[in-house]
Amino acid sequence: MSEDRDMAVELAVPAYEELGFRQTLLGDKETMAYNHAYGGVIAFPEEKWDSWYEHWIEKHEGRRFYRYIQNTDSKEFVGETAYHYDEERDIYICDVIVLAKYRGCGYGSMALKMLCSAAQKNGIQELWDDIAFDNPSVNLFLRNGFSVAYRTDESIMVK
Repeated sequence: MSEDRDMAVELAVPAYEELGFRQTLLGDKETMAYNHAYGGVIAFPEEKWDSWYEHWIEKHEGRRFYRYIQNTDSKEFVGETAYHYDEERDIYICDVIVLAKYRGCGYGSMALKMLCSAAQKNGIQELWDDIAFDNPSVNLFLRNGFSVAYRTDESIMVK
């Protein structure tokens, strides 16, 4: 499954009752190891699901886009991808998170391409991501047409 053309992937709007996958994804230590600079795993308890779902899925106002990355053959969720408008910086920030056990299979590249296509269809010209300087996912973005906008001692901003 290492080549994009072999991938059976779609971006799926999660149903509310499927938010347990996001809870698992964000709570997985190996998956979230890249996030060590920002605290590692992220708690996503059920009591936050209602407000999160309303904000990201139901009332996104065209400023937020969130999807699960799904293998269409197995119907398994393998990650998530999203973008949102950052008012302070006046840019759209994106992200792709693939469960550690599925990394290196091409899911990240496919999801990033699909995310960029969705953004373009929604009238968004550029997506950005602020990546910790030691996070190897910067290579995913560079392989898929992003370039380094600037670097700091802590992060690399790609667009």
